[in-house]
Amino acid sequence: MSEIPDPAQPVILVDADACPVKPEVLKVAERHGLAVTFVANSGLRPSRDPMVRNVIVSAGFDAADNWIAEAARQGDVVITADVPLAVRCVAAGALVTGPTGRIFDETNIGMASAMRDLSAHLRETGESKGYNAAFSPRDRSKFLEVLDRLCRKAKSMASA
Repeated sequence: MSEIPDPAQPVILVDADACPVKPEVLKVAERHGLAVTFVANSGLRPSRDPMVRNVIVSAGFDAADNWIAEAARQGDVVITADVPLAVRCVAAGALVTGPTGRIFDETNIGMASAMRDLSAHLRETGESKGYNAAFSPRDRSKFLEVLDRLCRKAKSMASA
């Protein structure tokens, strides 16, 4: 990447704790010339690239989510599997996807939030074990395609 980030350009904000697609994010961001900020509660691999920023927040509950939600602006790209964080970022006008390529937007964020709440209730009552499917090569491929599309959209929004 190796440029200085342009503050007028969108950025990619990554909920980096347990994020399985960090290398893919860097690859797509470099192609589009976008800065990336990885936000986590624990250590991240340092980068010498000026287009990559690592933010380590306190270990407090939702500290990384709160940092991202406060930083997300209209047209930024946010990567998170956390539905409540996605709700906040969509409300801020960010373009949001999960690491499997699932897009969160105004048309589906309400349903995603309701399904999350229902799943939590079913786990609490013992009706569901709450197992998540393993991350697959198909998920990685879909994520790359969706992230590329969201980066193009973010750049076009910034230049409009």
